Order: sequence, then C-alpha cells, then structure tokens
Amino acid sequence: MTPETGQRSGGPPPEELPAVAPRLRELRRAGALTLEEAARRVGLSPAHLSRLETGLRQPSLPVLLALARAYGTTVSELLGERPPAPDSVIRAARAEPAEAEGWTYWQTGAPGRAMQALRVHVPAGGPQGDLVRVHPGEEWIHVLGGRLRLTLGDSAEILEPGDSAHFDSLTPHRIAAVSAGGADLLFVHTLLRSAATELCLGGGEPRRTF
Repeated sequence: MTPETGQRSGGPPPEELPAVAPRLRELRRAGALTLEEAARRVGLSPAHLSRLETGLRQPSLPVLLALARAYGTTVSELLGERPPAPDSVIRAARAEPAEAEGWTYWQTGAPGRAMQALRVHVPAGGPQGDLVRVHPGEEWIHVLGGRLRLTLGDSAEILEPGDSAHFDSLTPHRIAAVSAGGADLLFVHTLLRSAATELCLGGGEPRRTF
C-alpha cells in the first residue's frame, strides 16, 4: 500500500472514479492555486497531486476528504454528484402544518435557500405572545387576516390585514394576535439554522431569547 493513495503499488490504476481528475484540476484553478500550493494544503507532493489531476492515480477516501476541505467543497461534489435542485413551486396540497405552543406553521418556501418562508396562524393569547425574540438576520411579515401586535424594542404597532413590517431581528421583538380569532401572516426570515428556525418548524422549545 502506498501512503498517499491507500492503494497497492504496481499494476494499472483503478477505474472507479473517472470524473475526479478534471474536477480536481478545475477546482484548483478556480481557487487560483498553483500545483505546489494546493499540494501543500492537502499534504501531498506536487507530483502525486499531478497524477491525481491527470487520472493516473485515484485518491483514497482520506485524500478526498483533505481535497474537499482544501477546495471548500464536499466529497460528493468532487465525485460529480449533484443534489437535486429544490422545487421552485410549493403546492398548497403538499404543505403539512406543524404546531409549536399553539402557533401553526406551513412551509411556503423551499429548503436550502437563503430565506425561510412560512405561513403562520397566531392564536389569541398563549405563551408565545410574551416570548421576546432576539437573533441575527432580518424578518419580514405580512398580515393576511386578523390584527397583530408587533413590538419592536420599546415601541408597539398594530398591524391590520395588508400591513407589512421588515426589521432587523437583532432588535428584541414580540408578535401577538389582537383579534379574538387570531391572526394569519406570511413570515420570511434570513436565518436558515437557528433556534428561531427550529421553533418556527415546531422542532424546538420556546425560549425567552435566542
């Protein structure tokens, strides 16, 4: 076994990963790296990296992991695999509601995007009306029905159907329904992975700040 490849020396190179060689060369050039600079990052000799880029050798899994880290990508992408593109259209019939502390949420945006979009029903009363939220990002809300009280810092506004608000979510904020039947709104925020997201999707416990 050779230390750099994890393969037996001698004999023809294996044929399992034909797409890796051009991808390695493409990623190195996209990063404006010389063969020597890239090899130093990965811990290989320039000659060995050259053989990988020309298909004369195939990388072992540890080498693939090191290459992926060095080029800021994933092993799957190195192997030419592409995840399916998220659906651009979200059908109402496929939107399953999720509930957290009385609030009901429907996904209205595709996962893996830079924004998280939800349709929300906010009931009157309940513990979430007193929940103060603080987290990085921006939020946009648009009232579809009912009346909503939005508290931003020390000020409070009553939003009617058709009203919208767009604010920095590092500002402490609270959302509560004013009308007896609750309120319905569209909600968009720019944070994909946070306690706020988990709360909105029904996967986390409400907390006073996050």
